[in-house]
Amino acid sequence: MRNENPYRNTTPAEVRQLIGEGKITGQTSGMCDGYAQANLCILPKKYAYDFLLFCQRNPKSCPLLEVGDEGNKFLNSSAPGCDITKEVPKYRIWKNGQLVEEVTDISAYWRDDLVTFVIGCSFSFEAPLMAAGIDVRNVSENHNVPMYLTNIDTIPAGIFSGKMVVSMRPIPYNQVVKATTITAKVPKVHGSPVHIGAPEIIGIKDITKPDFGEASTVREGEVPVFWCCGVTPQSVVMNSKPDFCITHAPGHMLITDIPEAELQC
Repeated sequence: MRNENPYRNTTPAEVRQLIGEGKITGQTSGMCDGYAQANLCILPKKYAYDFLLFCQRNPKSCPLLEVGDEGNKFLNSSAPGCDITKEVPKYRIWKNGQLVEEVTDISAYWRDDLVTFVIGCSFSFEAPLMAAGIDVRNVSENHNVPMYLTNIDTIPAGIFSGKMVVSMRPIPYNQVVKATTITAKVPKVHGSPVHIGAPEIIGIKDITKPDFGEASTVREGEVPVFWCCGVTPQSVVMNSKPDFCITHAPGHMLITDIPEAELQC
């Protein structure tokens, strides 16, 4: 049975305001039904072209929803007026590829040379899956989605390269085709699965121990289904070691004003 999220029917603007006030600091799965959620990667301008090219070459892992103006902490199209320094529940600060801090406000880190990349998130296809009668386990169990570092290489661009990260949702065997069809219609939030079953083939040794997020129960008659994940840039940052970067903390997403229906093809 689905565990109802108290912010399921709250508007994105209202949730972002609560986040900015420090009243919401947890993961955002199940919030704001009908609106796209997004990953975040903020880099100095000197890396922006390379990262833009990386996203272009890896559109399933990094489907771009918006690229901000240099030094502008306010978004223009995905969440107009959103102050990106305080309206995401939790951020990660990276220096030379090392995670140095997790914070709920990045105002003290903001610089005039920073460029914000807003990247589609698989949380955005969870509502269509549930509407089709498919249990989304991380929502029904009320926890962050499990995410895994794989052995799948991304396509390098400039300084950026590294391994793909995937999210996993257990799907009953007789609903795998339906889940694949539904998610294939939303390529701007990762689209169709990248792998189905046999996690060891993509380098996942123990499905009960995700690299990010929390483990989901896989029941008898279900198969683990893996989608590209917007945490991939964090894997790439760890591998490529830019001197400075800010990302969201896994599962703690930017909730945009983009209706999920607009992302369907």
